[in-house]
Amino acid sequence: MKKTIVIADDNTAFVEQLKDYFDKTNDYEIVGIASDGREAVTAIEKLSPNFALIDIVMPELDGFGVLQSINMAALETEPTIIMMSQLSADGFVSKSIRYGAHYYLAKPFSFDTLLRFMNESSRGEKTVRPEKPYSKALDERIAYIFISVGIPAHIKGYQFLREAIKMAIFEPDIINSITKRLYPTIAERFQTTPSKVERAIRHAIEVSWNRGKIENINNIFGIKVYSANEKPTNGEFIALVADKMLLEGVC
Repeated sequence: MKKTIVIADDNTAFVEQLKDYFDKTNDYEIVGIASDGREAVTAIEKLSPNFALIDIVMPELDGFGVLQSINMAALETEPTIIMMSQLSADGFVSKSIRYGAHYYLAKPFSFDTLLRFMNESSRGEKTVRPEKPYSKALDERIAYIFISVGIPAHIKGYQFLREAIKMAIFEPDIINSITKRLYPTIAERFQTTPSKVERAIRHAIEVSWNRGKIENINNIFGIKVYSANEKPTNGEFIALVADKMLLEGVC
């Protein structure tokens, strides 16, 4: 059975290109097209598609308004939400994720890239991936925290830990699937094994604690998070820094 798609975009030419592209595939079918935000809400709630491709800038109701208005509980199938926009600033990416999007594609983008994301989601590999580099400000802020807490840049766990924090920022639920998803994803990117990723991240945290940088951690977060005898697990540390980045709005 084909996976169903609703497209919400007021650019007629772009929608026609998408339609032509998916008409040539065997696995997907466009069942609804909306040219404004209110039509999009109606179409998604009525058709309960597997995928909703939503532009941010639309008449009547923008893409964020669409995400806020959809009654997900009433749908037979919760759709994979893919936001599409020429607005590629980091704030739009992080806002899309906070409002429930699974992917963000900055226009213009390759339809093959879109199809790859959809295929991954259909296989149960739903991972939030903005189709743009993470912001320089985010990298710099994570580096500042690592320096402050005594994690040296030359150890392997530094890179793995930084990647893990970025993933947790854009998909907070991944913290609940560290061994099944987070470690394997990082391992694939760095051509290593999940067990080596886990050990390297644990080593990086241990280095920080052994250097006695506890007070720096507490100063960064503004409260007494840990004492010298309370070393966090990998997941706790990743989640702590990711939450800090979200609160600061640097992502």
